[in-house]
Amino acid sequence: MRPATLFINAVTAAWLLSWTPHAIAAIKAPSTNIPWLAAAAPTDIDTAFAQAKAQNKPVLLYWGATWCPPCNQLKATFFNRQDFAQAANGFIAVHVDGDRPGAQKLGSRFKVGGYPTVVLLSPDGREITRLPGEADPERMMAVLQLGLSGGRPVRDVLADARAGKPLPDGAWRMLAFYSWDTDQDQLVTEADRPEVLADLARKAPAGPGEQADVATRLWLKAVAASDDGKGLKADAALRERVRAVLVDPAAARRHADVLSNNAPEMLRALSEDGSPERQPLASALDAALQRLARDTALSRGDRITALIGRVQIARLGQPKDAVKVNVPAALVSEVRSQVAADDREIRDGYERQAVITAGAYALGQVGLWAESDALLQTNLAKSHSPYYLMSQLGGNARKQGRTADALRWYGEAYAKSEGPATRLQWGTGYLSALVDLAPQDTRRIEQTAAQLIGEAALDDGAFSGRSARVLQRLGRKLGAWGSEPARAAALQRLQAQLDGVCAKVDAADRAACTAVLKPAAG
Repeated sequence: MRPATLFINAVTAAWLLSWTPHAIAAIKAPSTNIPWLAAAAPTDIDTAFAQAKAQNKPVLLYWGATWCPPCNQLKATFFNRQDFAQAANGFIAVHVDGDRPGAQKLGSRFKVGGYPTVVLLSPDGREITRLPGEADPERMMAVLQLGLSGGRPVRDVLADARAGKPLPDGAWRMLAFYSWDTDQDQLVTEADRPEVLADLARKAPAGPGEQADVATRLWLKAVAASDDGKGLKADAALRERVRAVLVDPAAARRHADVLSNNAPEMLRALSEDGSPERQPLASALDAALQRLARDTALSRGDRITALIGRVQIARLGQPKDAVKVNVPAALVSEVRSQVAADDREIRDGYERQAVITAGAYALGQVGLWAESDALLQTNLAKSHSPYYLMSQLGGNARKQGRTADALRWYGEAYAKSEGPATRLQWGTGYLSALVDLAPQDTRRIEQTAAQLIGEAALDDGAFSGRSARVLQRLGRKLGAWGSEPARAAALQRLQAQLDGVCAKVDAADRAACTAVLKPAAG
């Protein structure tokens, strides 16, 4: 046990020397145009709500991470807007970065887990709404303004709507544009979401203009949530409802985020493979996405997302992990051209982190793996979070069967990652790749797991929220790997290390800590 103990102590000492002050200081506010309150502890939140009550203002809470591409998209297109800065006079802005000490516990408190999540809360802490970060900035601004103009708590609005009680048009729009994808099952479980959204669509007031727009969006969101045989059963009326949106350029533009982000899911929900309904719907959806991908009024991030949606449609019916794919040459050329233009033209660092990573993904999805790798490698020095790009390079190499390159990139991404929550996530990704690609390398797997457990011991939020879920994935992976007798001793040593950590964590987190690893048999 002594060599392992010495190794663990060395890891811990190195981490202590390299972490706390520098990495925390590197976290920046989401924008410089308003005063953000950086929150990492309950006292920070207490201060924010004390200000909110004193000034009778709601609290806008943004939960994100430095590396996260959608977070960077928000910084590049929403938080930096002039009208957002003007609206900030009406709320207290709070920034919770997942890598600040205590931030994961705050995430659990506010039921935010996915980056990014933007929540508007009343001065007494009740949730008014979650803003749809995937929507275009104008729509997101409109939802924020609705919330600021006296919006009721979303839970109460939803209950009234489902009970058939009359609601003002603004309340219906709040429901239609609520961020259901980041709900964390607090209003509706994921399994129930399609039918709840469809029920709301049926009950939404009928009428022209914005009223019709509300029902349309609710139907589209219901369809998007009905993939893999769950949720709605498509019929001719529902297919026609969606087709009418696709062939109407203005309507498709208004709901661009739903169509672009959920293209294959919607097609699978509306039609069976090989059915007569599939091809007409696919053609209409592809045409709508083509218009969106070429709409220069949209952000580059929105345009590349629409282009990726087209690629996903073209790949339907082909293996998801296929390296060589059958995609129309014209579409391949369009991807290559758009990504090259983005790489050449983008000057903003936030926009680059959001768009170039999406572009590299698009290149891989059309089979241009060498170009995807080259794009990522040339952008490493331009990225404020190069470890994200390194993990993409690892994923590219893994898909192509280049095991050594994959492990090298995953390992480098973990080594370069910054912040306790991020390091747990990237370290777990590296460990997972080791277990999958080099299961015989017991020493490296044990050392990596020991390092992760050692780092978790230094992070007050490691066994809360998102970080706890990351560690649970680590535990499941290690448990399966260590089930073979030759690896049982390594798993037992890791269990002993974890037991020592769990004995020292807060009582509230102890159950989550002990659940990470199951004791090895024998």
